[in-house]
Formats: sequence, structure tokens, C-alpha cells
Amino acid sequence: MHFIPKELEDYVEKHSQEEPAILKKLSRETHLKVLQPRMISGHFQGRVLSMLSKLIRPSRILEIGTYTGYSAICLAEGLAPEGQLHTIDVNEELFDMQRKYFDLSGWGKQIYQYTGNALEIIPEMGEKFDLVFIDADKVNYPAYFHCIIDKMNTGGVLLTDNVLWSGKVLEEVKANDKQTNALLEYNRLVNEDPRVETVLLPIRDGLTITRVI
Repeated sequence: MHFIPKELEDYVEKHSQEEPAILKKLSRETHLKVLQPRMISGHFQGRVLSMLSKLIRPSRILEIGTYTGYSAICLAEGLAPEGQLHTIDVNEELFDMQRKYFDLSGWGKQIYQYTGNALEIIPEMGEKFDLVFIDADKVNYPAYFHCIIDKMNTGGVLLTDNVLWSGKVLEEVKANDKQTNALLEYNRLVNEDPRVETVLLPIRDGLTITRVI
């Protein structure tokens, strides 16, 4: 779903920073070899993630939903010199592809991969995070928020993808549509929870920026 005319989207992309060569290569390989390549963050959103990370200069980043590693590399561009990025995905088949591009990116030694259920992995982490990006299974978005909120530093930023869900958040939702109902709950949660402040941006499929107060 396009929230602005396609021609305007193209103009926006052409007048934003060029996509780095390593990410162009990763995008091509994702489209050739991996199912559902539209899940990749892509040029424009990737540059948004990169810019936000560079503004925040995080020492610790957590990503829930690695996919092929595109967004992780974008976020790593803003890491503090001795910073770390921890990224979690359930699909073990993508592990080697992720690692290949992490190492090629130059941030390989700062990126730590985890395979499994994020709701089980995160509680075992001893880190406090300055920046968190959620782009995983939509049904668990509310659970992810509750899992990570106490592991974020004051002033930390939580980014969440797909919060407009191709406009389904405006439609009448069936009771068995677990994904859309979870996103509606999540959007209410980050807008009403007194521990955070939130702005929802109509970027791509919706990107929420939430700041821990």
C-alpha cells in the first residue's frame, strides 16, 4: 500500500542519501534467494534508520527481527565506537547470510546474532539499551514492548515497523485477525503508557518512534 503517490515516493528516495553499495548487494541477494523479500527495510527506510541511529549515537542496540540483516547494518552505522548491536531472529536458515554481510559491512565484530524466541532470549540479557528496533512477528508486539521497556535507558528510543499494517488499522477488524488486533493494541500501548512518548510516522508501512521518559 502506498500512503503517498508512487511518483512522490520515488522523488523522496532520489533526494535522500544514496544506499551504500554493501546494502544494494544485500538487497539483490535477498530478492534472488529469500522468501518474502518485501520484508527487507529497503533504501529509504534504511536511510531513516541510519540517520536516527547516527543522531542517537547508541552504545547498545537491540533488534528484534533480523531477517537478512539489512536494517541491522543501517542501525550499526550510528553505533558509538565501542558499541554493540544485538539482533534476534527465529529463522536459523538466514544466520550465515546475515553473518556474511555483517562481516562485509565492517561492523561484524560489534554485531551479535541470536537465534530463537526473543521473549526467552531478552530476559537473559544483561544489557541496557539506548536504541531498540522491533520488526518481527506482529502478534507479539505488545509482549515485546513489555519485555524490553525495563531494559531501556532513560532517553532511549524504541523504533517499531509496520504499525500501519497496509492501512488495516483503519478497517473493521475480525476477531480472529490476531496480527491486526495486536498492532492496534500496541499502537494504543505506546501512545498511552506514561513511561514513554510516541510519534507515529507514515513512512513505508508505518514507523513509530517512542522515547523513554
